[in-house]
Amino acid sequence: MAKRYLDPKADLTFKRVFGEHPDLVISLLNALLPFQTKEEEIQSVEYLTPEMVPDNPLRKFSIVDVRCKDNRGRQFIVEMQMVWSPEFMQRVMFNSAKAYVRQLDKKEDYSLLEPVYSLNLVNDVFLKDVPEYYHYYRMVHEKHTEKVIDGLHLVFVELPKFTPHTMGEKRMQVLWLRYLTEIDGYMETVPQELLDIPEINKAMAVVEESAYTPEQLLGYDKFWDIIRTENTLYSSGVRQGRAEGEQAKALNIALNLKSMGLGIADIQKATGLSEEDIRDL
Repeated sequence: MAKRYLDPKADLTFKRVFGEHPDLVISLLNALLPFQTKEEEIQSVEYLTPEMVPDNPLRKFSIVDVRCKDNRGRQFIVEMQMVWSPEFMQRVMFNSAKAYVRQLDKKEDYSLLEPVYSLNLVNDVFLKDVPEYYHYYRMVHEKHTEKVIDGLHLVFVELPKFTPHTMGEKRMQVLWLRYLTEIDGYMETVPQELLDIPEINKAMAVVEESAYTPEQLLGYDKFWDIIRTENTLYSSGVRQGRAEGEQAKALNIALNLKSMGLGIADIQKATGLSEEDIRDL
């Protein structure tokens, strides 16, 4: 009987792969973070609670998928985001800044602060006019870009844009992104080049359907139902927002034309509004 592998992007599977196996999250982070030298790479990690508890108890907790720190004290936040929204970018900045400032208590020195890296895997496209799938944000001097304020490092990966031929010099980056994009919940035969990598071979075993209880599999299916609903609602909201924006623009033009003394028939031709809409202005 052929094995079936669950999609590692689901909440259940992603947290099990990268939130329960330090060697796998280390491999992922070293492959996808913008480290320039081997000395910068992560050697070991300690998992931290994923809940970023708010100062105001009336505000909801901000949940991240995986949070850990290495032996140098650097913190790493990993999120898998299925549906893009502009608010997600704000949440990433908020969580990263909060993790950064909470390293110290009131008596400690600022020199003890260590960088925070936020890796965000997005199963959606949010920069439609940019061909690259990998986006690295940090604080740099506007004119002298070699001048950097170290502290927050934000990485966003648009998974739908990734194809193996877009690979750079990082072989493991490509292999981990193949794992996240090619294992879609229906695959029964895994490419040998993925199985040849010990970390990815282990990650494949973690998402084998047989490793989950019937209750967990029901939760897995429900997750995808929720994602499909979110996609539909968000798309509908965007379309409605655009329509409302166009209506407001047309009404503003009509009001200006009316103040200039143009007749209703001419304003209708110019804006496409109804006679009733124009009379009500």
